[in-house]
Amino acid sequence: MEIQVFGKTKCFDTKKALRFFKERGVRVHELDILRKGLSLGEYRSVRAALGGQLDALIDGSGKAYEKYFIAYLAGDDVVESALLEHPELYRTPIVRCGKAATVGYAPEVWAEWLETLKA
Repeated sequence: MEIQVFGKTKCFDTKKALRFFKERGVRVHELDILRKGLSLGEYRSVRAALGGQLDALIDGSGKAYEKYFIAYLAGDDVVESALLEHPELYRTPIVRCGKAATVGYAPEVWAEWLETLKA
């Protein structure tokens, strides 16, 4: 099972996530979300893993949120399009392990994944 970390190079939580896995000897596939973004399939997979919670994916404290705030006054379709077009809107890190995913720093969840992978 591969661990994927979608993050921003200047994001403190992304750095902590990468360090979490490195300290445990787990190789990760690191992706710069600002350069690569999420494909539609990746986006849908992550959103499904979060129980469909669109708000969990949005970084409400970033500059991009203020810039594209008007999109949040519209429906989910517009917000989804904004996320796919402007990856700076994502809250990071987004960490995937198979069909499971987390957004933000979630070491307790990642530790559970690693225990499952060892079994």
